[in-house]
Amino acid sequence: MDKPGVASPPAAGDPHVEREDHPWAIAIPGHPRRTDSPTYVQSRKRMVEMAAGVENLMYGRPPYQDHHGGGLWLKDADGWFLVRNLVGMEWSSQFCADPARVDILRRNARRLYAAFPDAVGELGIRELLDTPITDADGVARWTDSICNASVPLPADAHIGVLPTAGGVHHYPGPVTEIAFVKYDDFDLWVNDENGQPTAVTPVDRRGSGNGAVKVIYATPGTALAKEKEAAARAHQPLVLDADAAIAQRAFAKQVPRSGRVR
Repeated sequence: MDKPGVASPPAAGDPHVEREDHPWAIAIPGHPRRTDSPTYVQSRKRMVEMAAGVENLMYGRPPYQDHHGGGLWLKDADGWFLVRNLVGMEWSSQFCADPARVDILRRNARRLYAAFPDAVGELGIRELLDTPITDADGVARWTDSICNASVPLPADAHIGVLPTAGGVHHYPGPVTEIAFVKYDDFDLWVNDENGQPTAVTPVDRRGSGNGAVKVIYATPGTALAKEKEAAARAHQPLVLDADAAIAQRAFAKQVPRSGRVR
């Protein structure tokens, strides 16, 4: 018997291929065809409502897409605000998720929400927090709930591809999240000599005048990626000096007439 509020999974589809304009293709074995569960539809609607009331939300301005990022919405005297659980669960991760491990996320959220009982009531998550996750139905319910599918991201930050934007679904999270905290006049994403996307960070604090950069992402298969891999095997970062074209592109907005990086 299905649990209340949890839709029965659709019948398994045939093996197939998924593609996007950003070149990639993966063979996917048969699995329940993805549909928006009632839980997900409800949590997405609620997330959009709460996000609209948050001033200066770091992720950017609406409209928002609903990222399965482990968001936990809390409320105090100043209104709703967002924190994130130990890990977030992408929708497809539920098919390999161990219920016992997912239950660790539930228990962690339950402890946090104990300090915010009003939020529990308004979100209607008392049963969700109190019900141990022991099977695939419980995992599915948690995955699409407001306690996981609840991080409001603009489309570019969510599924964007370069050269337009580096979205979390296409590039490493430790890199993409820098975009939310960096100075506007430093370009995290620049092109290499072949026009391929590269991500770099400064090697010293602002005001040092040091224009060297550390390569933290290089497009797979490029010469720069091979250099980065070789450096990693030697347990060294790949650092490009201030005269490198990539470094100059990264700091281009910071270089005054004196030619010295701020």
